[in-house]
Amino acid sequence: MDTTAPRSPRSPFGRALCALVTPFTDDGALDLTAAQRLADRLVAEGCEGLVLSGTTGESPTTTDAEKADLIRAVREAADGRATVLAGVGTSDTRHTLALARQAQHAGAEGLLVVTPYYSRPPQDAVEAHFRELADAVDVPVMLYDIPGRTGTRIEPETMIRLAAHPRIVAVKDCAYDLLGTQRVMAATDLAYYTGCDEYVLALYALGGAGYVSTVANAAPRAFRAIVDAYDAGNTAEAARRQRLTVPLTQAVMNAGLPGTVTVKALLTALGLPGGGPVRAPLRPAGQEVADGLLGVYEELVSAS
Repeated sequence: MDTTAPRSPRSPFGRALCALVTPFTDDGALDLTAAQRLADRLVAEGCEGLVLSGTTGESPTTTDAEKADLIRAVREAADGRATVLAGVGTSDTRHTLALARQAQHAGAEGLLVVTPYYSRPPQDAVEAHFRELADAVDVPVMLYDIPGRTGTRIEPETMIRLAAHPRIVAVKDCAYDLLGTQRVMAATDLAYYTGCDEYVLALYALGGAGYVSTVANAAPRAFRAIVDAYDAGNTAEAARRQRLTVPLTQAVMNAGLPGTVTVKALLTALGLPGGGPVRAPLRPAGQEVADGLLGVYEELVSAS
């Protein structure tokens, strides 16, 4: 499989991006060796971009220093074969700016910035937060719209205004509002990446940039095959490939547990890098969940 990291105006960070888990040792320390092994495997199996310290990466429970170390380690492992983006969003604008500058210094080629959470700022404050961040760095920015976790939407009108900033180039879309997404896509040049694995083909067929996938930690080839088939003009095959991923997406994302927990359980069951413990307050999945995930994964592999 091609392991280069193609970029285009439509897909400035590549098409096939993975939201990496953050590996920890059994005693809870950051495991940079496992992170590099995970990154190398994902790139070799078709990922064109690696997104660190997002929701799947347990960013609320890693320190600023750990986030910087992770960027440096993964950038070294990727070795130019994939774009490395770093999550820097927090509930505090000053802290977000400090993390953004640190990430750029550590070698991040792009930044993932979530809406400030908990305080639920109004739209003018959301817009000011993102503008201040984009003014403070020299690398491109991907906005992260996930109101189900943050409590605040980046409204389409706000997104359209933010698109005028030269460094705000992309969106990770977890808003579950396909109509609003299309409104922004029609009015701007923002590159839209779905953060919902069940929408990979739907958004890509509408002119989206690609995806930032959690499930791709375990099944990178399955998701890359969707966009490859579509780009080859075989829409029926792309649809078939999308449908093949649905049972695993459902098992990982709808198990009553965070996707971080379930995908780490699956990686552990498969003996792949990136498995292992999660940090409290998260707790590991039980054996029954892990066995179920493994069974669904094996069905996907056999059907592919």
